[in-house]
Amino acid sequence: MTGFAQRLVAWQRTHGRHDLPWQRTRDAYRIWVAEIMLQQTQVATVIPYYERFLDAFPDVRALARADEDAVLAQWSGLGYYRRARHMHAAARDVVDRRGGTFPRDAVALAALPGVGPSTAAAIAAFASGERGAILDGNVKRVLARHRGIEGDPGSPPVESTLWALARRLVPRDAIEAYTQGMMDLGATLCTRAKPRCGECPVARDCVARREGRIGELPGRRVRRALPHRDVQLVWAERAGEVLLERRPSTGVWGRLWSLPEIGVDEDPVAALRERYGIGARLLERLSPVDHAFTHYALTMHPSRLAANASRSVLPAECAWIARADLAGAALPAPIRRLLAR
Repeated sequence: MTGFAQRLVAWQRTHGRHDLPWQRTRDAYRIWVAEIMLQQTQVATVIPYYERFLDAFPDVRALARADEDAVLAQWSGLGYYRRARHMHAAARDVVDRRGGTFPRDAVALAALPGVGPSTAAAIAAFASGERGAILDGNVKRVLARHRGIEGDPGSPPVESTLWALARRLVPRDAIEAYTQGMMDLGATLCTRAKPRCGECPVARDCVARREGRIGELPGRRVRRALPHRDVQLVWAERAGEVLLERRPSTGVWGRLWSLPEIGVDEDPVAALRERYGIGARLLERLSPVDHAFTHYALTMHPSRLAANASRSVLPAECAWIARADLAGAALPAPIRRLLAR
């Protein structure tokens, strides 16, 4: 075991995190749920979602049996909804092709939808003690600072260098403590802002610290101004029901239910009649709602309408949903908050 690994393992066993819900099991399914949720999401945010998700789907067969709406409803508010759709597809794959036995080795795990090599290695380490390297955002930061690796860690050349380093450093034993230690170090000490170098177990040979370059490493990609979109949301209600439309599988909020969208300058009454065959009268135009996605910023302009009571035939992927049922519906968090006004 290298000196780096020895110090990291010793630190993790004494100072690392040991009380996270997914650390209490070696069930590969439950570890997989946690690792997918933890992609691009902080631990404190994940914990309540993890516990609710497992209450609803305690094993892979329960998840495979569930319909898509039920899965997305449990995910609502966690963001990056493609993760939930990939999990649902993976659960069905495990049941249909693997007899319901969840894989525990990294090669088989990496074949599941939505599971990359780093996530597969982490699951295998915690479920079966399999030796393998991880390289999430926190680990990239630790390695780039410790070895003084220049450049954007998300660029292919730099990422390749980091992968090679990560594989060389993996010890032959204590793999669970080492893997958790890499995660803990990046999440709690070697943070993006205000790292606590005085408590770091590998600080004595850290290049970034020695050269006073902690703020410079890892390198950052050039950030471009986010493009901006404006849409109008048609909030139509009748007799305690709200008109919702399922979004396409591609794009943001894929397969979630949302309010119908029209052009910001369109007449919502005319649009509702022409596109959905519903007569209505405009009640009010509400204050705009801003929301930022990874690739663009969105401003939503809600228009609230009272729809006629007649029951016209709705287009496919549209439905009237009772207000009492909205709590259990698969809604994006901004839409859920808007409808709660």
